[in-house]
This record gives sequence, C-alpha cells and structure tokens, in this order.
Amino acid sequence: MKYGRCYNFSAGPAMMPEEVLEEIAAEMLNYQGSGMCVMEMSHRSKVFETIRNEAEADLRRLMNIPDNYKVLFVQGGGTVQFAMVPMNLMKNGVACYLETGAWSKKAIKEAQKYGEVRIVASSADKNFSYIPDCSDLDIPDNADYVYICENETIHGTTYFSLPDTKGKILVSDQSSMFLSRPCDVSRYGLIWAGVQKNVGPAGMAIVIIREDLLRDDLPQFVPTYMNYKTHADSDSMYNTPNCWDIYCCGKVFKYLLKNGGLEAMDARNREKAAILYDFLDRSRLFSGTVEAKDRSLMNVPFVTPSKEQDAAVVAACKAAGFDNLKGHRSVGGLRASIYNAMPKEGVEALVRFLTDYEKENG
Repeated sequence: MKYGRCYNFSAGPAMMPEEVLEEIAAEMLNYQGSGMCVMEMSHRSKVFETIRNEAEADLRRLMNIPDNYKVLFVQGGGTVQFAMVPMNLMKNGVACYLETGAWSKKAIKEAQKYGEVRIVASSADKNFSYIPDCSDLDIPDNADYVYICENETIHGTTYFSLPDTKGKILVSDQSSMFLSRPCDVSRYGLIWAGVQKNVGPAGMAIVIIREDLLRDDLPQFVPTYMNYKTHADSDSMYNTPNCWDIYCCGKVFKYLLKNGGLEAMDARNREKAAILYDFLDRSRLFSGTVEAKDRSLMNVPFVTPSKEQDAAVVAACKAAGFDNLKGHRSVGGLRASIYNAMPKEGVEALVRFLTDYEKENG
C-alpha cells in the first residue's frame, strides 16, 4: 500500500484498484489533452462519447454480453432499481421474490407498492445465514419475474447456483458481487448492480436488460426517467448522465480485462476468501455467521462472544490500519468486504493481526 493508504474493508463505497486511481489522478486536470477534467466536460462532447462507448464495449467483452441485451448506465443506486424493476416488469401485477437478507427485504418492500409480491423462499428463520433451497419453487403461472439478491452484502450469503424459475424471467441484484466471477448473462432477463461496491464511485447503477423486456406500454404513473426503454433508446444519454462514474467504471473495466478478466478475478477472490474463512474456522475467539456452503466471497461477517469485544476489535483494527470492519448497524459484529480491489496481502495482513489479537485477548 502506498500514499499512507489503509486497508479499507468497507462494504461500499469501497476500495478501487490503486493503478486505476493513479490513472485518474494523472488525468484529473487534463484528460488526454482535452484541457479539462472529465467532471468539467460536456456529456455531448466527442471526447465523452468515446469514454461512454468504450466503457460499454469493454463491459460487454468482460461479461460476454449477448447482442440482444442492452447495457444502461442509470443514475442512483439500489434504491432507484428497487422501484424501476417492478415499474418496468410487472405486467400481470405479480412477482416472486426470494428473501435472503436486508437488501432483498428492501426490494420486496418497494415492489409491494406496485403489485403483489410472493415470497417463494426465505432464510429469515435462521437470521439469513443461508440460501434456501431454490430447486422447486412455487411460482404461479401469472408471475412476471423472479427476483434475487445474488449476494447479500450485509448478511454475507451468495448463490452458487441459480434458482429454477420455472421459465419465468430471472432478475438479479448483483451489486456486491458484480464482475467478481464469470456470469452467463443469457440466464437472466435483467441484471443490475450499484457500482459503488465492487466497481466505482457511488451514484450509478449498471443495468443489463434483455431487449424484449423494454416496453412502450408502461402505466402513466411511471416517470419518463424510470422507464428502462428511455435509457436504452438514448444510449444512457437521455439527460446528463453520471459522467464521472462512467469514466471511472470504464477505467476499472480496462483494468480487469488487462488482468485476466472475470476468470482470473474469480480465482483470486476464492483464494482471498479461503484465507479469511480458514482462519475463522479454526479460531477460538472469532466465528463466521454463515453456513459454509453459502458463504459470500465478497462480504465476510463474523463475531466474537460479545458486542463489547466486537467493538474493541473494530477499534484495535482501525488503529492498526484496517478500516471499516464494523458490521452493519442492523446486525452488528464485524464484516470484512474483500472485493476485487482488495489485494491478497490485505487479507493476509488482517488475518495476522486477528491471530495476534486472539493470542493476547482470547
């Protein structure tokens, strides 16, 4: 780590690759001879048009996105998408949601404003510490789509196999695992991700939507901006987009392509997660909170025997240069988010520190 930077285990906004930050810093006052920062330039300029087009092309290459899917850059994060999904996809007014943690619960609450929501599987009985069996879900014939939060940032669970949707459209919130592993886009009708967790700065979501799901016949109450077709028809340039976010995300896409793509990221992320989970499994002081088969590779929640000791560990970690390890306010404990940009060395250093802490305080 350089420039006096800490190891930042925040769940989002989160770490970005240092190489990318250095490129951004070098271009801050004069982007590639334009004489201005990207934050200052017109979104209608040829310079920015190239930035946007390259970002989309690189993302398509990274994910092997089929030609019949649109890539949208939409202002706002998950809170906006919780509403846009039901607004755009509810035709019969019925949708199926899998309840696996805090973020799927928020999506459910928002979708209930626009139609009937059926919770077809839930892990609430064990405080969202596992992913429920999704092999034979009770999905009604009139369901418009099936919705999952593919990686629950707060509770630290992830899907390693997708649910059987009985032929219905699969919608996935991939925010905290986006671009962390290969993804067969053709298995989804819609993927969305708030970029502030594993890709770029806060303030934007990326939406990947199959073209046949774009609609002209939305209800009158749906604002123009909240129609996915608005963004698809205008190449995400209907209004002034989040130019800075598109630029930064584009840098990350190029970084990922240069460093082996999503297969390489998957291998690195599995290796990093194994280092931390192996420590937690053998520790006498610290313990993980998620069933082993469903553990997230991105967000690792863990606890000590008491809330007081949790707080003491968080404080000690921060003093030692490991920041943002406090668990989400709704669940407590500790949480290490180890996204793509977290180097293996950061996880190894954290484990060494926790090992020493346990020897001294366990």
